[in-house]
Amino acid sequence: MNHRRWNLLPVVPSRHVDNIFGYSPLIIQLLYNRGITELSQIISFFSMDEKSSSNPFLLPDMQQAVSRIYRALLSGENIAVYGDYDADGIAGTALLVKGLSYLGGNVIPYIPHRLTEGYGLKTTALKELHQQNISLVITVDCGITDLSQVKQANRMGLDVIITDHHNPLPEIPPAIASVNPKRTDSIYPFSELSGTGVAYKLLQALFQSLGKEEKLMAFLDLVALGTIADMTPLVSENRYLVKQGLKLINNHSPLWITELMAQTGYNGDNLDEESFSWVLAPRINAAGRLAHAMNSYKLLMSESPEEARQLAIWLEEKNVERQKLTIKFLNQAREQILSREFPPLLIASDHDYPVGIIGLIAGRLTEEFYRPTIAIRTGELNSTGSCRSIPEFNIIHALNQCRSLLSHFGGHSQAAGFTLPTKNLAQFNQQLSQLATLQLAKVDLRPQLNIDTEITLDNLGGDTFQNIQQLTPFGHGNPIPIFLSKQVEVINCRSMGSNGDHLRIKLKQGNSIWDGVAFKLGSFRNDVATPLDIVYNLAIDRWQAVEKLRLNILDFKQSFSNNLQR
Repeated sequence: MNHRRWNLLPVVPSRHVDNIFGYSPLIIQLLYNRGITELSQIISFFSMDEKSSSNPFLLPDMQQAVSRIYRALLSGENIAVYGDYDADGIAGTALLVKGLSYLGGNVIPYIPHRLTEGYGLKTTALKELHQQNISLVITVDCGITDLSQVKQANRMGLDVIITDHHNPLPEIPPAIASVNPKRTDSIYPFSELSGTGVAYKLLQALFQSLGKEEKLMAFLDLVALGTIADMTPLVSENRYLVKQGLKLINNHSPLWITELMAQTGYNGDNLDEESFSWVLAPRINAAGRLAHAMNSYKLLMSESPEEARQLAIWLEEKNVERQKLTIKFLNQAREQILSREFPPLLIASDHDYPVGIIGLIAGRLTEEFYRPTIAIRTGELNSTGSCRSIPEFNIIHALNQCRSLLSHFGGHSQAAGFTLPTKNLAQFNQQLSQLATLQLAKVDLRPQLNIDTEITLDNLGGDTFQNIQQLTPFGHGNPIPIFLSKQVEVINCRSMGSNGDHLRIKLKQGNSIWDGVAFKLGSFRNDVATPLDIVYNLAIDRWQAVEKLRLNILDFKQSFSNNLQR
């Protein structure tokens, strides 16, 4: 039995292939699987030119936002950029501070402390900013659900412009402008911008109005960071922004990237989306998880090599500390879950969980058990939770149904957070568990692998890998292509890793012999028998300065049947 649900995507209709010229059948199939079916869409996908960037004034309230900021710039008002403490919010804060400062603005950043202040606008912080003679606050990656806080800001004479990408409530805060592509009245053609992406569109509108749009390219490293770190779909405009950002970075690496990468010992010449996801973003996030996110902001803003080096060293130390804490409390949470009945919704709670890593705990448990998971730090009066979910369960909709028990909540369909009075915790857990049990009653709770196409190992040679790379950058919405090969001979198989967690398998089909690595499948060593059906993607194996193409095996089963489990 395969360890995941295999879903072989439909073969592209022959009539569709006949209408597409100049592209290989494999590329046409991959694009078809990603919803790119027309020749015009394919041309746009590969060209990724400025046409992929939509008019920023199509976003709700953009004209009001630009007019108010322009007035603040002309009159020399003091402006605060109020950002979130994750990598998306930090990058967007740095982006707006840099952009508005370039236009001559008097701008300061404000990023709340995760532990002592929490997510979103806080009235105490707004009062402090008002006392510092700030007259305009621009949010990044937050604010769209902060109704009472914006109302209080208005009462004290503080103007607020919201830029956010989270789902709004039915009532929009009474800000000067609420720029959000997810508003129900939005006519913007792409709703999946990151928080940094929305901030960039605000800057684009300002720079366009002032005839300085060519200067925007200098900020695309920050847009790439925020977009990749927040795991927004890398399609449409996000794909364009990230691709342009990576191009900028690889032509002229910013100081913050140079110093962070130096701490990892990385000597590569080309940074890609994986470098951001697995190397840069975790280190930028580490500050807000364990201390204050302002140190990451300072690194993104630094123009001093020595200052940047010291900040990068500090972030590396915090990231190592974060890794150790994650392992410690993840093990505790796993033991807690396995010690009782195994329900569709997993809940782990403890008063010792660091708030900064509860999202990581929830995410790891969701990956391991393929169930929506909530990790909660319990307090005497209030508790804080972080949620990660699966496609079959919309966690933000579920939280919305429990909103009477919550003090605050927000997020997306598969990642969210909340605070609530601890006295409501038992009722909240029960209500949410009931919702999950009802909705997931008939769901096969194994992760699904969407397989792009069936192929033989003989057909993977030549320029196949290079052709696939034309689809980069890969990420949510544009995943790395996954293939199925059946009846593959196993030449040998051995365990790999200190605990035998992984497998290294040598495989043969026809005249082709390939090396494969099956990460985290070491416990299924006894299931390896020849022949195998394997599901995999292609990866570069880098070892001692030598690069070699290999199979990254995601799942396998004995070749007893030609039928896929769907």
